[in-house]
Amino acid sequence: MSTATAPSSDEIFGHPKGLFICFMTEMWERFSFYGMKALLFLYLTKYHLFGDGPSYDLLGAYGGLVYAVPVIGGLLADRYLGMRKAVVLGGLLLVLGHAGMAIEGVQAHVENGVTVRDNAALQVFYFSLALIIMGVGFLKPNISTIVGKLYPENDPRRDSGFTIFYAGINLGALFASLVCGYLGETYGWKYGFGAAGIGMLAGLVFFLWGQKYLHGHAEPAKPEALKEKVLGPIDRERSIYLGAVLGVGMVWQLIQRTSTVHGAMHFVAVVFLGWFIWFVATKCTKVEREQMVALVVIIFACLVFFTLYEQTYGSWVAFTDRLMTKRLIIWDMTAGSLTFLGALFIVALSPVFAWLWPWLEKRGWNPSKPAKSALGLAIGGLGFVPLYLAAKGIDGTGLASVWWLVAAYLVLEVGEMCLSPIGLAAVTQLSVKRVVSLMMGAWFLATAYSEVLAAAFGKLSSLEVPEGTALDPVAAAAKYADLFWLMTWIGLGSGLVFLLITPRVKQWMHGVK
Repeated sequence: MSTATAPSSDEIFGHPKGLFICFMTEMWERFSFYGMKALLFLYLTKYHLFGDGPSYDLLGAYGGLVYAVPVIGGLLADRYLGMRKAVVLGGLLLVLGHAGMAIEGVQAHVENGVTVRDNAALQVFYFSLALIIMGVGFLKPNISTIVGKLYPENDPRRDSGFTIFYAGINLGALFASLVCGYLGETYGWKYGFGAAGIGMLAGLVFFLWGQKYLHGHAEPAKPEALKEKVLGPIDRERSIYLGAVLGVGMVWQLIQRTSTVHGAMHFVAVVFLGWFIWFVATKCTKVEREQMVALVVIIFACLVFFTLYEQTYGSWVAFTDRLMTKRLIIWDMTAGSLTFLGALFIVALSPVFAWLWPWLEKRGWNPSKPAKSALGLAIGGLGFVPLYLAAKGIDGTGLASVWWLVAAYLVLEVGEMCLSPIGLAAVTQLSVKRVVSLMMGAWFLATAYSEVLAAAFGKLSSLEVPEGTALDPVAAAAKYADLFWLMTWIGLGSGLVFLLITPRVKQWMHGVK
């Protein structure tokens, strides 16, 4: 008699149904996030007539805050709020933010050499960005946590479950650029931003509908703590909601002062390095110290890589919009919608690398984490070579072919597949256990800092074209070529440095694979 058991009614394809609830929620959240991001630089420069420099600054401040705030949202959910309430709060803030982004106001125009903007609409725009930033802060870190809780400890399905979950991220990014980017540039910005909001609303509804499949894993660890009075008659739960509203107000003001955000990021980086040096010098054993140093080296490699990668939503979009053809085979695309290429190649390459690393491991050829970091950086740098060649080939008689952009994305995403999965795994493996949450926060803050650095580099290609004058394609292409060549050498140079220190970093890891 067979002893096999029938699949549980609470499973789909051998995984908990709750995984697919999280999959759909995260897919729509990433749809809203990347859909908005694909349009942001173009919206600022074309509709509100911001110069390139201020647009890059705002893009960097927005990206930096989006990756910094989840550190707070994750901590509040872990200690008090629970993941369900945090995700619902984040989702509601995101829906409201995207609804606000659909309010365009009057398009900016130039009168007597002065740019006239709809300041009321701009304030709605900044407030909407603040809602989105706080929404991501509460939603993003907690969806991933729920996925982990759906599987028992040492469940062999866990890794494949996260693989399925991360596919949702890439599908969301893929369709976001195609849908929101195309609608925004073709039919009106409000339609692109509105589509992103509708996607997030769908994700929130799906999450609320699927609560029964999460089996209480998303509930607060200590529900009674939420009822404790902490601000006079106001209990802790309502205090957190009030804090979120106040946080939106603070971010609303911060996002209008991009230099303050950038300065704060630099300050946080210095403070973290100061704490890290003190901690490893005074609170760690020799093995712990070396593993922590190895971890910071790997995090730094990811920071450099994403400084390169985030050019795809800044200088790459600007270059594509101004100096490239946009017809892909039989489809007429827009600069924003062409950002879908990044997610497309991630989806296509993921099964290849999922097969490649185990295949290399069986033969003893699988590179170590530091070696993969070095490889990812070097390949990421090479991803700028096609665009450099495209820019150098512009002579004023025509636009560069979009196929240079396709080649650039392909190479860049090969680099990401080598490096990106390493960082989060390294945090859990190499961090001293008593500060693992803090180091996870450092990982997110490094990603946030990369957004600020990417904006600073992007500004090197800023073009100032007075209203009513034509763009000089040769001069513009030369500026972009200089930036792309610089980024190439940053990637190759940092890759070489990391390759040279790989033996020492492997030694510091003390056997961690």
